[in-house]
Amino acid sequence: MTTININTRTGASFSLTNRILRLIWGIVYQLFFRFSPKPFHTWRMFILKLFGAKIGKGVHVYGGVKIWAPWNLELGDYCGIADGVKLYSQGKISIGKNTVISQGSHICTGTHDYNDKGFKLITKPIIIGNDVWIAAEVFVHPGINIEDGCVISARSVVINNMPAWNICSGFPCIPIKLRTKIN
Repeated sequence: MTTININTRTGASFSLTNRILRLIWGIVYQLFFRFSPKPFHTWRMFILKLFGAKIGKGVHVYGGVKIWAPWNLELGDYCGIADGVKLYSQGKISIGKNTVISQGSHICTGTHDYNDKGFKLITKPIIIGNDVWIAAEVFVHPGINIEDGCVISARSVVINNMPAWNICSGFPCIPIKLRTKIN
């Protein structure tokens, strides 16, 4: 997503069209998504697709998931996103097949250039692979790649890419041991 203003102190970072779409999304989210009954996954996937999300089969996104821009989401088959997750999708977020993101996690694609006078907005995509588990209350920084099979333990802060089939933990999050590969 391209920003239109390099000085966040003097105006909006995104186009008027983008801001109007997010306003419409916010209304639809409040009225039809957020308070939909827990088992209504198909309904919520329909709404996300209407707003441009790319959704695989069997995806479970719960009503309490906060999504900044659905058009920046790609969700692989059978992934699950728990209540209380924030998908701050100013940039693209791609989540692979059979991946689970647990409650309270924050996947954040936006940051600012703190060395720039205008505090310029920077967006970087986040790619989360297949068979990943991001446990409760994890924070994932912009531009991160979490490879297939990785487990990120609860309350970790991911500031670097995480390798495949590792269990990772901490602040900053680091690989701590290998995970047995699932067939």
